[in-house]
Amino acid sequence: MGWLQRLFGQEKPPDPQQAISGQPVAQAPMDASAGSPAAEAIPPERVGLNGEYDQSGLAKRVALAFDQDSEVADLDHVYVAQTGTTVVLKGKAPSQEIVNKLVEIANNVNGASAVSTDQVEIG
Repeated sequence: MGWLQRLFGQEKPPDPQQAISGQPVAQAPMDASAGSPAAEAIPPERVGLNGEYDQSGLAKRVALAFDQDSEVADLDHVYVAQTGTTVVLKGKAPSQEIVNKLVEIANNVNGASAVSTDQVEIG
């Protein structure tokens, strides 16, 4: 079972690379007659797998990026979350090299400004 399925119960989208890039879908302006402001652009850390607003969008896109890398795709004791633009890794990793690989992958996902590994145990 991959990261995305294990952590979020979701299947991979049809175009994983586009989902990882975090490009939002075009948004129509809200009804101006009701006095609502026009739709704001979605912050990169909130873009979901299909370009929609998603509170956990960055974490889901990082999980998808982990699924795309054969070196880390089968890890099942590390979890990914997000706090704003920071990717938070938690759990137990087999080696520091694997943690370093996870950090490298996460840093390359659009919207990630930092990766926290304070909650990852090695061994």
